[in-house]
Amino acid sequence: MKLLIATFITFFLSATVYAENLPGGFVTVKEDQIVWKIAENGVKQTTLYGDPSKPGIYVVRNIFPAGIMSAPHSHDQDRFVTVIRGTWYAGMGPEWDPKNNIPLPAGSFMFHPANGVHFDGAMANDTEVQIIGMGPVSTTWIYPKEGHFGKPHKLSQ
Repeated sequence: MKLLIATFITFFLSATVYAENLPGGFVTVKEDQIVWKIAENGVKQTTLYGDPSKPGIYVVRNIFPAGIMSAPHSHDQDRFVTVIRGTWYAGMGPEWDPKNNIPLPAGSFMFHPANGVHFDGAMANDTEVQIIGMGPVSTTWIYPKEGHFGKPHKLSQ
């Protein structure tokens, strides 16, 4: 389990962003400065600010290809999700049943409470989300053998 958590955190940290540090502590990241890392099943991930494995605030983005969702999992810290582009589908609980998804179009927001089991991603179109949280954060995958991202199908514990 610790290996899975460490792998997930390491993956988030491996995408490099070329941020510009400005006077007074301001930081900017322009779209052309974002470097995406390709994960399992074509999911793109990057860290815009901070470090999810260290204390402090972090900002990450994920782009889910159409039809791909995260497998059921939870995080040990609260997370705040904003849909940037597309329609993001969120489900709660361990079943990974796409019939129970809530569609959230661009501009929508969702709060994920610490230890809340959920799954989420894209259905018809590629979807980009931004996630803000406090580190360090760890992820627990409910069905580790399913992989982290894939096509949703009903599961049970």
